[in-house]
Amino acid sequence: MTQKQSVHGYDAVLLDLDGTLADTAPDLANALNQTLHYYGKEQLPFDTIRPHVSHGGLALIKLGFGFDERHADYAETREYLLNYYRQHIAQHTRLFAGMGELLATLESQGTPWGIVTNKPARLTVPLLKALALDQRAACAVSGDTVSNSKPHPAPLLHACKIIGVNAGRCLYVGDAERDIEAGRNAGMTTLAASFGYIGENDNIDRWGADGVVNSAKEIAAWLKH
Repeated sequence: MTQKQSVHGYDAVLLDLDGTLADTAPDLANALNQTLHYYGKEQLPFDTIRPHVSHGGLALIKLGFGFDERHADYAETREYLLNYYRQHIAQHTRLFAGMGELLATLESQGTPWGIVTNKPARLTVPLLKALALDQRAACAVSGDTVSNSKPHPAPLLHACKIIGVNAGRCLYVGDAERDIEAGRNAGMTTLAASFGYIGENDNIDRWGADGVVNSAKEIAAWLKH
């Protein structure tokens, strides 16, 4: 774990979902490959898909089909992908190693934790329910909960409003540059999760996070400073 400073005494810990709290890549990759198969396209290796899954349906469609939201077939293709994914949302998804222990520790200390993701609510809600986290999270802010999504700070500030804490007393952990940008703009301490879905062109050390963590255990260590 690298760090620029030691900060302690957080009133809440907020986490990105895909690539930070949960390893959703197996189910998202399967959904993309099933969509490719349905439309008669060649399926892709898991290792090719994994770095893209934090960036949502648009990124997956661009990867698999080579077109974006301006293409005539985009809306139909994305809808097929998301519907298939929702129907198989947690077949292989698991919390990252050490995350279960981290959440239990936070709860035992009375520190609320929540989710702030760009995943749409129609996917966030059933996924958290499938992982038995829906009743444990102090908040679950999705990409369509407020009018702006990350990297805008609004979702993080909305999470603070729900929990009843000051943003400057919160820690936010994410595996994408937009997570760190959103957290910084909200005035939070930020940690970049290098164990998440980092692309080969991502320079995580240049995102401006307060620290880079390689595992959930390192998040827990940060909290002990």
